[in-house]
Amino acid sequence: MPSSTTAARRRTRPAGVPSPVAMFFQGFLKHPVMVGSIIPSSDKLIRKMLGPVDWGACKLFVEYGPGVGTFCRPILERMAPDATLIAIDTNADFIRYLDHTITDSRFVAVEGSAADVERIVREHGHDHADYVLSGLPFSTLPDGVGPTIAAATHRVIRTGGAFLVYQFSPKVKNFLTPHFDTIDHDMEWWNVPPAQLYWAWKD
Repeated sequence: MPSSTTAARRRTRPAGVPSPVAMFFQGFLKHPVMVGSIIPSSDKLIRKMLGPVDWGACKLFVEYGPGVGTFCRPILERMAPDATLIAIDTNADFIRYLDHTITDSRFVAVEGSAADVERIVREHGHDHADYVLSGLPFSTLPDGVGPTIAAATHRVIRTGGAFLVYQFSPKVKNFLTPHFDTIDHDMEWWNVPPAQLYWAWKD
């Protein structure tokens, strides 16, 4: 595992660039349907969500809706030196913010839709993803978008990999069960609001 001094290197935040909390709040106000919470996830949620990941077998990790990078930095701290993290977000403000604040060479921020994950993964030289993480609010996405993302995610994940999902509504399981046979579940109460955690494994 790379040390914290070599992983997730950060630039000094440029003048005029908001703090992470302010940036996240602005994103919520501009795109409340696409941002699942008004504040970033807790450290406890992050640790529990990433706990089952086999980092030694992870070469490509994909995140949907990275926001201000709350998960990006812990992922980079855990990833191998030759692994890649692709973060996909439809919010151009978040993508610019991540490009300003994360300089790790293993990190790629992409402005786009999670529904296009297969194309995005191919365009960055990979055949599949080992793990995909999402905090997107599936139950409030426009009609048809949630099922499309779930199906594309199942196709892009390798056998033995997993779709990691944290939500505030258990309805997200309805999007997972048509594609994944093995789904683990837990709760993280030390979060605002408390979160439902799912690990959907591709058998």
